[in-house]
Amino acid sequence: MKILTRNPKAPNHVTLDGKSRGPWITELEGAEVLINLCGRSVDCRYTPKNRQDILGSRLIPTRLLNDVITALKQPPKIFMNASSATIYVHSEDQPMTETNGTIGHDFSMDVVKQWEAAFFDTELEGLRKVALRTSIVMGEEGGAWPKLKQITQLGLGGKQGSGNQMVSWIYIQDFCRAIHHIIHTDYFEGPINITAPTPLRNKKFMQLVRKKVSPLFHISQPKWLLELGTVFIRSETELLLKSRYVLPERLLKSGFEFEKNSFNGYS
Repeated sequence: MKILTRNPKAPNHVTLDGKSRGPWITELEGAEVLINLCGRSVDCRYTPKNRQDILGSRLIPTRLLNDVITALKQPPKIFMNASSATIYVHSEDQPMTETNGTIGHDFSMDVVKQWEAAFFDTELEGLRKVALRTSIVMGEEGGAWPKLKQITQLGLGGKQGSGNQMVSWIYIQDFCRAIHHIIHTDYFEGPINITAPTPLRNKKFMQLVRKKVSPLFHISQPKWLLELGTVFIRSETELLLKSRYVLPERLLKSGFEFEKNSFNGYS
């Protein structure tokens, strides 16, 4: 396995800036699978500059990889591209699946729509393309869990806003197992929701976080307080208040079994 990265730190790492061609192209010749996870974090203020960077960091590498693999003598058999479950509209009561999910219009949804459009813009005979509409990923040393744990330890582990918004999540272990399943399921193409089948209300989700972390106290944050706080931490309230009620319909119908259906954080 080769990892194409801007910051190579291991023998199997190969330099890729995500913007231009280079020696890294030879690593794709004859490869079985290509997985593109490029994209700057959305945990920031949506200033004009950051909006441009968020969009560009997704479109530019995706278009570059599309151009490169169409010129290979032995292109990969499957090309998987990162996407996001935030492509669906805010929904507290109606689950969003690949077949009946509603895709709306705002900055975040438009970014994902353009991202997927750029990805599916080219076709190549014998190449399967899959867009990974991923929810919040929980990892012990990465993803959302360390930050959730930290804010809860600081006493900010109450509900956010009304607490009725849905939280779609997936453990990193099941994320990796889902990727493996998709690779070995020949009929999988197009968008696939990568999320556990048990989304939770924010108030229940945070209750489970507190049960794991055991803070001395917890404070809930109304919307006005979140809007004030996110200014200081340079983030956006959308990341906490948007209701992502997303279900992995295609994975479940294919027989995929999640090892972790119940959210209980990490130790």
